[in-house]
Amino acid sequence: MRVHLVFTTKCRKALTGEVLTRCEEIMRSVCEQYEAELQEINGGANHVHLLVLYPPTVQISKLVNLLKGQASRLLRQEFASHLKRYLWGEHLWSPSYFAGSIGGAPLSVLKTYIENQQRPG
Repeated sequence: MRVHLVFTTKCRKALTGEVLTRCEEIMRSVCEQYEAELQEINGGANHVHLLVLYPPTVQISKLVNLLKGQASRLLRQEFASHLKRYLWGEHLWSPSYFAGSIGGAPLSVLKTYIENQQRPG
């Protein structure tokens, strides 16, 4: 099963190119632990888009919580001096998220959409 996920940060400009690169590494690792595959990831200063292939035995809400939770914890540790300028409290991500099943648009269209996000420098 494939899903398009979008996570937004609690405030603008929290994500840089370097932070997004590390976020990708963390999220790929989480996916591998749950027999899922992160097929595409990109984002902007305040959000990330993911295309994830996951087995039907994995609850999407659980996968989302693991992705957001581990990324938030590690990114806040590793980029503390940068992120504390933009965040208040203990949370990097907004509590909400978008999850859309892939079925209507061809997969190549969605991959192109995610690849063309305006990634910060």
